[in-house]
Amino acid sequence: MKARKIKYLASTVAVLALAMTGCAAPNTGSTNTAPAASGGEVPDKPSAPVSLHILDVAGNQKLTGQMVEDFAAANPDVISSVTWESGGAPDLVGTIKPQVDSGSLQVDLVLTGNDGLSAGIGQDLWVPLVKEYSDRLSNQANYLEPAAAMQELAGGFGAVVTYYPSGPLLQYDPDVVKDVPSTPEEVLAWAKSNPGKFGYARPANSGPGRTFLMGLPYILGDSDPTDPEKGWDKTWAYLEELGATIDNYPTGTGQVITNMSDGTWSLIPTTTGWDIEPRADNREPNKIEAAAFDDFTWVTDAHYAVVPKGQSADKLSAILLMLQNMLTPEQNAKAYDSGYFYPGPAIKGATLDKAPQKSQDTIAKFGRDWYDALIEEKEKVTPLSPEKMVMAFDIWDRKIGAGKFEAK
Repeated sequence: MKARKIKYLASTVAVLALAMTGCAAPNTGSTNTAPAASGGEVPDKPSAPVSLHILDVAGNQKLTGQMVEDFAAANPDVISSVTWESGGAPDLVGTIKPQVDSGSLQVDLVLTGNDGLSAGIGQDLWVPLVKEYSDRLSNQANYLEPAAAMQELAGGFGAVVTYYPSGPLLQYDPDVVKDVPSTPEEVLAWAKSNPGKFGYARPANSGPGRTFLMGLPYILGDSDPTDPEKGWDKTWAYLEELGATIDNYPTGTGQVITNMSDGTWSLIPTTTGWDIEPRADNREPNKIEAAAFDDFTWVTDAHYAVVPKGQSADKLSAILLMLQNMLTPEQNAKAYDSGYFYPGPAIKGATLDKAPQKSQDTIAKFGRDWYDALIEEKEKVTPLSPEKMVMAFDIWDRKIGAGKFEAK
């Protein structure tokens, strides 16, 4: 089935709230701490410098941390200090909802993927940032087309800060894989000939696993790649047959990288970022190679900035100023980082030559010289809608992974 052009679908899984609150810095800063009324006036600049406490549940700090720190350093009259906290997306609602409900915010800004964005929308936790303050985020007009498509998924709540085409791609050990598969059928044949040497992580806990799952319906020509229940007959049949060669499914991508590094596995599905960064930070040997399917569709991904409801007008002012700055080519180019979200930038003109020299050197050494042409050439689609993603994960857990993974 020929892939359709970029689809403006709602994005990945709606995460259930967990009764867990995170440790965070107290909400300190300017004296103007009254919550901003919905759609109410937010000053062009805070009445006094504010402190920001940022919760990162997407590993986004490595991409945008320097952008935030640079803005704070250049604008001490806007931001007095920045503190960071990391957490998991499944815990996000349980952390933020009590703060919103009590009117006592400890977290000022959240950086999240589609999962946390969708979960928070479902619980009515986020300020409609883009919907109500789009004039303050005019640099969004410069989004790359796929990033703009991901922005549509946010429903006016989150602002895309980083983007990448994701995958699915393949990664392999050239000492073991001599005839590199280029189709799903060839992957299956290789896995049958080399039982226990191919694998991937449970999709609900892994970006590459999730991308492989969503990408297969396009490659295999399923009747409806957007409907895992009624339109994925070929995909589920394929994964069942492939699963007969797999002993267990890790519950995180980190274990997949370990399995490749120590030789347990020799062939895995991957994404651009999960191919580059593990070799750059020595979690995998640099001899590991990557390959693309002959015919495939990119399933895109992005990170969003969202603001919990009840935020003060002064802090909203500072956040809007900072996000506007982050969406300039000079700042957004820092998202290249060490290839974790390759390319990473969401803004036109945020080219590699504008990135820090360390990023340029890392990409030159560990990037793939064929990636950029492939990103330009192949069609791109946004991920499944939240309800369809939940459905896909549930079907996979029951039909494919049952008894072979430990649910978290």
